[in-house]
Amino acid sequence: MNNKAGSFLWNLRQFSTLVPTSRTMRLYPLGLCKPKIVHSNWNILNNFHNRMRSTDIFRYLFQDAFILKSDVGFQTKGISTVTALRIDRLLYAKRLFFDSKHSLVCVDKSNDGLKRVNFHHEVSSEDVLTKETKPNRISSRKLSEECNSLSDVLDTFTKAPTFPSSNYFTAMWTIAKRLSDDQKRFERRLMFSHPAFNQLCEHMMREAKIMQYKYLLFSLYAIVKLGIPQNTLLVQTLLRVTQERINECDERCLSVLSSVLEAMEPCKNVHVLQMGFRILVDQQVWKIEDVFTLQVVMKCIGKDAPIALKRKLEMKALRELDRFSVLNSQRMFEVLAAMNHRSLTLLNECSKVVLDNIHGCPSKIIINILQSCKDLQYHNLDLFNGLADYVAATFDIWKLKKVLFILILFENLGFRPVGLMDLLMKRIVEDPESLNMKNILSILHTYSSLNHVCECQNKEQFLEVMASALTGYLHSVSSENLLDAVYSFCLMNYFPLAPFNQLLQKDIISELLTSDDMKKNVHKLHILDTCLKLDDTAYLKDIALSLPQFLRELPPSHPNAKVAEVLSSLLGGEGHFSKDVHLPHNYHIDFEIRVDTNRNQVLPFSDVDTASATDIQRAAVLCVSRSAYCLGSSHPRGFLAMKMRHLNALGFQVILFPSSPVLESMKNVCWDERAHTR
Repeated sequence: MNNKAGSFLWNLRQFSTLVPTSRTMRLYPLGLCKPKIVHSNWNILNNFHNRMRSTDIFRYLFQDAFILKSDVGFQTKGISTVTALRIDRLLYAKRLFFDSKHSLVCVDKSNDGLKRVNFHHEVSSEDVLTKETKPNRISSRKLSEECNSLSDVLDTFTKAPTFPSSNYFTAMWTIAKRLSDDQKRFERRLMFSHPAFNQLCEHMMREAKIMQYKYLLFSLYAIVKLGIPQNTLLVQTLLRVTQERINECDERCLSVLSSVLEAMEPCKNVHVLQMGFRILVDQQVWKIEDVFTLQVVMKCIGKDAPIALKRKLEMKALRELDRFSVLNSQRMFEVLAAMNHRSLTLLNECSKVVLDNIHGCPSKIIINILQSCKDLQYHNLDLFNGLADYVAATFDIWKLKKVLFILILFENLGFRPVGLMDLLMKRIVEDPESLNMKNILSILHTYSSLNHVCECQNKEQFLEVMASALTGYLHSVSSENLLDAVYSFCLMNYFPLAPFNQLLQKDIISELLTSDDMKKNVHKLHILDTCLKLDDTAYLKDIALSLPQFLRELPPSHPNAKVAEVLSSLLGGEGHFSKDVHLPHNYHIDFEIRVDTNRNQVLPFSDVDTASATDIQRAAVLCVSRSAYCLGSSHPRGFLAMKMRHLNALGFQVILFPSSPVLESMKNVCWDERAHTR
C-alpha cells in the first residue's frame, strides 16, 4: 500500500513539472475559470440569472480575472483542463464582452481528449483587453493642453468617452480661464449648442454616485464656473449627490467643497449643503492639518454660522499661528471679515507679520487688508501708518487709480495719511490732465472728509487745479455728482464760481429735489445755503435758495450727564451754563457758557437776554465723539471743522469736550480741587 501511495505522489510531481507556468482549472459551462478545489455540486443557475438581471453592471473592477475565448465559444459539457494567463493589474471596463471572432486564446486538443487552452504570446494580452473594453483614459490636464476651445473638448468626448466625465468639465473650465470675457461668452454659446453637450451632462449625472467624491466636487465647481444655470437638472442632481455623500469628504475635499459653496448662489439645496458642511467642519476641525485649507474653510463657513463654531475655528487658527506663512497672515484679515468674526489676538499677530514683511506687498493684498479692517471695525494705528508709509515710499510706481482706492479706504477708517496725501496733491498739481470725473469726485470727497488741505502750503493751488478740472466736465456731469463736488468744496471753505453757478440753476435744483435720493440732496443743499450765508463768499451772498424745510434729526435733548457734572463742578453750579441750545441754520450745541470779555468771570444766566451786550463773550461746548476726529489725532474731520468755522461766524468760541475716559479723569481732578479748597 505504501508503494502505491509513493508511486502516485511521484507521478503527480512529474505531471506538475510538465506545466510549470499553468494552473489546473475546471471549466464550467458559461462560467469563468475556477480553481480545481471547488464544490462538486455547484450550479451556475443558482447565481447567474441574479447577476444578469442587475442594471448596475455597467462598470466593474476586475482583479485576478481569467479570460477564456475560443472559436466555438465556451465548452458546454464536461470538464476541461485549461492553461490561463493570470491578470494581476486592476482593470476598469464598461462591460466585458466575448467575441469568438476576436478570440484572445487558441484551443488545442490533446491525445487524451482533454482541451488545453493557451494564450497567444506574440500579442500583448493587456493591449488587446484595453482595446476591447475601453478607450485610453485621458486626464483633465492633458485635455486642457491638447484642446484650444470648449468645443474641442466636447469633440474629444464624442470620439471616445472615458470615465470619469468630470475630466471634461474640469478641462473646459481650465480652458475658459485662459480666455477673455468676450471669448468666454462666445465659447459658452458654442458649448450649449454642441450636440455632445447634453450627452456629456447625462453621463455626468449617471456617474455622480460612483465616481470619486473629489471628482464629483471638481465637476460641480467647474460646471458652476462655466455658467451653466444653477436651476438646471444637472446642477441640482450633483448638489443632491454631494449632500448624500458628504461623509466621504476628506481634508482636500473640504477645500474644494468650500470653493463650490462660495461660487454658488443661495437656494434650498445649497442651504442644506451649507448646513451639512458646517456640521462636518465642526467634527473635523481639529483634524485639519493644512493652514490654507483651514483658511478656505473659515472663509466659507458664513457670517451667520454659530458663534461656537467660529470660536472653535479661531482656536484652531491660534494653535497653528506658528505655522503661518506671510501669505497666510496677509489672508487672515480677509478670512475673518468673511466670517464676520473679530479676533483681536489673530489680527494683532498677523498685523505684526504684515508690517515685518511689508516690502514687496502687492496692492491687492493692501486693499484687501484695509477693506477687511473696515468691515471688522479694527483700528490698528501702527498697521495703518506702516501701510501708508510703504505706499508713500514707493509712490512713483503706483498708479493713480490704486492710490485713490487706498485713500478712500483710509478715509472710511477715519485715518489721515499725511505724507501720502501730500504726495498725491503734488502729483495732481503737476499733472492735472490725468484726472477724470471719477477721480475728481474721489479726491474731493477724501480731502474734504479728512480736512487735509487746511494745513497745506499749496492749498490754494491744489483747490484751483481741482476746480479747473471740474469745470472742464460741467457739460457732462450729472446733477448728483455736481452737488457732491460742490459740497466737498464747501467743507474745504472754497467756492469756485462756475460749478456753483451751474448747480444753483433752477432746473438743476428742481431735478435734485425730485430725485430718488431727495433727503440726502436736501441735506447737502441746506449746508450749501449755510455756507453761502456764513462763509466769506461776498459774490454769492445774494443768491437765495428756495429749499424745503430740512427736518434734521437733532441730538437727544438730554446732554451728556457726565459733562454737565464736570461743568457744574468747574463753574460753581448749573446756573452758569445753558443746556441743549438750538441755533440758526439747524445747528445745535450741547452747552453754552457766557463770560466777560476779559474771560475772568463766568456770568450766570438770567431771565434778561444779555446776548447782545458788548461785554459778553459766548462759548459753545460740544460733546464730540472720537469718530469726529481723524484716527489717533486731535485733528477734526471735515464736517466738525466746518461747524466750528460757522460757530465762530455766529460769535461763539468753540470748546470741544473729550471722550469719556478723559471726562472721568477731569471729574476726579475737579473733586480733588474742591476738596483741597475746602
